[in-house]
Amino acid sequence: MCSQILRSIASNCLHLESNEMLKLKFQKLQKTIVNSVNPASIMDLLFQESVIGVDDMCKLQKSGNDSRQQCRELLALLHLSEHPQAFVQLYAAIGEERHLNWLVKRIDCTELMQQLNVIETTGKVCLFRSGVMTKSPYYTDLT
Repeated sequence: MCSQILRSIASNCLHLESNEMLKLKFQKLQKTIVNSVNPASIMDLLFQESVIGVDDMCKLQKSGNDSRQQCRELLALLHLSEHPQAFVQLYAAIGEERHLNWLVKRIDCTELMQQLNVIETTGKVCLFRSGVMTKSPYYTDLT
């Protein structure tokens, strides 16, 4: 039951908030990410998920063998992107790289789940931001 609720939350409303939170975290961890992530495999997943397009792939590949520069350009592209799940998909792509488990732990969004209050009696989920309940757009009726 709990996993169904979490999947519903993720698909209905959380991706908007978590994308913004992840965007800030990736910005704060820019240097670590640039020094640790091989952008080649990440780009493939982002392309597969339509976060970046063919033109973006070609532009990023022009960076040649300089993986740090390629990673910088990829992050800049994602920060400029209006894709609603750009950073969620980046997080997922990094999560698929087993050698980056330590990085996933650093950027983990578990505190986002702590910001949620699931009201069991009504089946409604509210997102609390800075102690104030926000009903829109992060309000979902799970019943």
